[in-house]
Amino acid sequence: MFWVLNALLSAFFGASADALCKKAVEDSNEYLVAWVRLGYATPFLIAILPFIKFPELGIAFFFPVILLIPLEVTALILYIKAIKSSPLSLTLPFLALTPVFLIPTSFFMLGERPGKFGLIGILLVTAGAYLLHVHTTYKGILEPFRAIGRERGSVLMIIVAFIYSITSNLGKMAIQHSSPVFFGSVYPIILGIALFPLMKYKSKASLSMIVSRPKMFALIGASIALMMLNHCIAISLTDVSYMISVKRTSLLFGIMYGALVFKEVNIKERLLGSVVMIVGVVFITLI
Repeated sequence: MFWVLNALLSAFFGASADALCKKAVEDSNEYLVAWVRLGYATPFLIAILPFIKFPELGIAFFFPVILLIPLEVTALILYIKAIKSSPLSLTLPFLALTPVFLIPTSFFMLGERPGKFGLIGILLVTAGAYLLHVHTTYKGILEPFRAIGRERGSVLMIIVAFIYSITSNLGKMAIQHSSPVFFGSVYPIILGIALFPLMKYKSKASLSMIVSRPKMFALIGASIALMMLNHCIAISLTDVSYMISVKRTSLLFGIMYGALVFKEVNIKERLLGSVVMIVGVVFITLI
């Protein structure tokens, strides 16, 4: 059961990186902060490389990676834009929609069919999303859903969740033709290299900007590296579905950061909504 601790640590460090990025993006360009997540994680990931086994790689690995890069770059930029424009407690919970979107994308891409309780899981995730804005029901029973549409960060994160439902399948293909630890260590480095030219163009970042906040940026990089390391360890010790379900507790860590660091409001209903969404994820992925 050591994988549970690793999955929880991965969730914690992921939420910590999100909170740090939200703080950093207050004074920095979102393209720069998006790259910092990967660029500053690279030294930590490179330090891991001597201790992992390099598998034989072929077209079956490189083809999904090539498809992954533009999708992941788009998702990461939208991710940072989402947490910049809206509270963490109204953006991160929508990552729970990824398993919902995975049902059709996994069927078409991998031929995988949902479990018999998949519909229950979808209904629970939908109910949880409703509860995030339940305080608006005095305006009408459908108002919580309308409120989601008015929250820019929530809409962007829903798009991110859909993109992740595609990249999860492509990532699974790449892992099947390499290894979880290798992919988790090397892929973020590749992604950081791919994102660098776009970051330079969009943010017009000079070297001084890239190193302008060394402590903050280093903390972001270390958090991402620790998230990836624990993610890889956990995924090597148990089924992917089990690990991802536990890792979704990052939503709860994110909401607590929102309450304690950013003084966000309506935390109780957002916490309840996130718990219901996580239960829905468990139904979709485990049962």
